[in-house]
Amino acid sequence: MILFFEQVLNGLQYGAMLFLLASGLTLIFGIMGVINLTHGAFYMVGAYCAAFAVLNTGSFAAGVLAALAGAGIYAVLIEISVVRWLYRRDHLYQVLATYGLILFTNEAVSLVFGRRPLLLDIPAVLRGSVQLLPGLDYPLMRLAFIAVGAAVAIGLWLLVNHTRLGMLIRAGADDRAMVDALGVDIRLLYSIVFGLGGLLCGLAGVMAAPLLAVEIGMGERVLITTFVVIVVGGVGSVRGALVGALLVGMVDSMGRAYVPPLMQSALPASVADTLSAGLVSASIYVLMALVLLVRPLGLFPARG
Repeated sequence: MILFFEQVLNGLQYGAMLFLLASGLTLIFGIMGVINLTHGAFYMVGAYCAAFAVLNTGSFAAGVLAALAGAGIYAVLIEISVVRWLYRRDHLYQVLATYGLILFTNEAVSLVFGRRPLLLDIPAVLRGSVQLLPGLDYPLMRLAFIAVGAAVAIGLWLLVNHTRLGMLIRAGADDRAMVDALGVDIRLLYSIVFGLGGLLCGLAGVMAAPLLAVEIGMGERVLITTFVVIVVGGVGSVRGALVGALLVGMVDSMGRAYVPPLMQSALPASVADTLSAGLVSASIYVLMALVLLVRPLGLFPARG
């Protein structure tokens, strides 16, 4: 039972990180119709900016500000200089251009920060564990990650459903030509949404930096999983991104905890280790396939 609760928390923590990435990406695709492969690079830029700031100032708060500013500003610059010219182009042009931006960003980051991975200590205020149940001590940093993900989910819900900006975002997703005709600066709106996606990536980067090595290419590894989250939840839906992130996080966490022992109890060790590793890696794609069989547009697609 302790193992189960621990894996639930691990799934929530992983799901919180995926939600921070998927929510911005699903807004960008749902509103602009742009397949932005550079999204993972914003996560990497945020992590590097955070690590650099913390290592040079000793302040985790400075790292948070650096991550948000670095990833947000870089996202806006990418939108203005490159993505803005791709809105009316075929998705193939968007994929090729944003893939090229991944390569450019990796090289630019390596020139600025170097190629050696940066290791960031957990901030003093978030070190240690909290006893949630008898025999279950859970790291405070991971609990903070879950709390941040919940706060962002509530904040995005309020933004999209109860603010003028949110009204424009929803209107732009439904009929961008009409919004433009009504006098709204659609280019500015798109830049704001793109920057918001970058901010969320930066936040994910600074929260993940103390838990993972900050290194070149870290964004590509999580990008595919982020797309799985969006497909499961429904393209263009923040609620879908939240549900999809939690489902993917739980499936991945439970698979890593329970599949290897199950395989080892039924098969020889040499076969079980290889098979269980493959099954765990494939579990989220099996989830995606099952969801698409029942709901081809995802669980909570944006209303068109």
